[in-house]
Amino acid sequence: MCYDVAIIGAGVIGALTARELSKYNLKTVLLEATNDVAMGASKANSGIVHAGFDAKPGTLKAHLNVKGCAMMSEVCRELSVPYKKNGSLVVAFSEEEMQTVKELYDRGVANGVPDIKILNREELKALEPNLSDEVFGALDAESAGIVCPYELTIAATENAVTNGVEFIRNFKVDAISFDDGIFTVKADDREIKTKFIVDAAGAHSDDIAEMIGDDCVKLIMRRGEYFILDKAVGNMVSHTIFQCPTKMGKGILVSPTVDGNLLIGPTAEDMDHKDDTATTADGLGTIKKFSVKSCPAVSTRNAITSFTGLRAHPVNDDFILGPSKVNPQFIHASGIESPGLTSAPAIAEYLVDIIKDAIGNVEDNEKFNGVREDVFRFRHATDEEKAAAIAENPAYGRIVCRCETITEGEIIDAIKAPAGARDVDGVKRRTRAGMGRCQGGFCGSKVVEILARELGCEINDITKFGNGSNILFDKTK
Repeated sequence: MCYDVAIIGAGVIGALTARELSKYNLKTVLLEATNDVAMGASKANSGIVHAGFDAKPGTLKAHLNVKGCAMMSEVCRELSVPYKKNGSLVVAFSEEEMQTVKELYDRGVANGVPDIKILNREELKALEPNLSDEVFGALDAESAGIVCPYELTIAATENAVTNGVEFIRNFKVDAISFDDGIFTVKADDREIKTKFIVDAAGAHSDDIAEMIGDDCVKLIMRRGEYFILDKAVGNMVSHTIFQCPTKMGKGILVSPTVDGNLLIGPTAEDMDHKDDTATTADGLGTIKKFSVKSCPAVSTRNAITSFTGLRAHPVNDDFILGPSKVNPQFIHASGIESPGLTSAPAIAEYLVDIIKDAIGNVEDNEKFNGVREDVFRFRHATDEEKAAAIAENPAYGRIVCRCETITEGEIIDAIKAPAGARDVDGVKRRTRAGMGRCQGGFCGSKVVEILARELGCEINDITKFGNGSNILFDKTK
């Protein structure tokens, strides 16, 4: 079989592009090098839906950021993904920084960002009383929001698969050839054939492009470290709090998450290695130092975990989108750093329009259903809904993760879902089992048992995140 389109990379860009392609009668396959979706930048970023005042006017970043921000609420509603329009504030600590705030305001106006204004100190403190007394004022962008990036990726993949897209995991592309209008994409001893390729491989998108002889993708890996703080301090601020940006990015932020935690970070450090996601004492120390500048009450004593993400910074400082000059059937989707998450729905439309124009006369998929039914969340249900769920399936009455109140029934649902969980981290991202204060210390072993039982495999075969990350090896007693 020859596919019409193969998407390489199941991050948020690849997943939403696959969903967008499933609206049409096209044979589409989503290829992922690892054991699950959202394993790169899409599982380790700030989850901020940016308003669009930061990007340079006239760039793809600026246009697609503003468009994507406007689309995000409806996309999340259709996919049953938590989304909150909480607004963002860029805080200034001096008169000089207030000039930067004014420049960002002017840029936002030029980019078409709605509902932005400049606040003085009194207005700012009235909105966010826990901010430092040293603040001078801020840019207020009401259209900004927060979303869970990996939940959005998972939901988009599920919806794409439900609408006919094939998902192949552990397909690490190592060679691409082209003959008579058809690509052959190889991964070890497997191969697929396709008419078009979308290169959405994130940090490795330059490597994929080079497989067809295209060296135009120039990326710098930029590492960002974060702390997640306990839900007990999740309401310390209601907006996403930025400091004035520098050439390295938007700086250390303080933000609530859609799940009720508080997020602080990220750092920005250029790296040579594409897979170095270690946290460092220096990086975490930088977060502690600069987060309290915005909000003195922030304390890493409330931290429940830390993590690191890598973003692929393009040297031209703009998204790399569109047909390759080497082969127009190869479509670049590279250099998608911040505001890439925000822009993702608009990027997906942009890429699919290119493919439709190239193919011509693409028919609609009349069976397409863009709504993903919400999964049952025991912790959010009423007492009556809980009783009804347990009566129908007793597994909903067995709590596995006490920190987050996650039941065995929800874990089974996550495994059986389209493109469902195949490892412990996959269950965690879909259900939040293991994301509480104990970080899986109590529930982790039970999750391993449920995975082995539901997947029909040996318990020793269960991994944390695929790729040889086995948890158990042999009995000790």
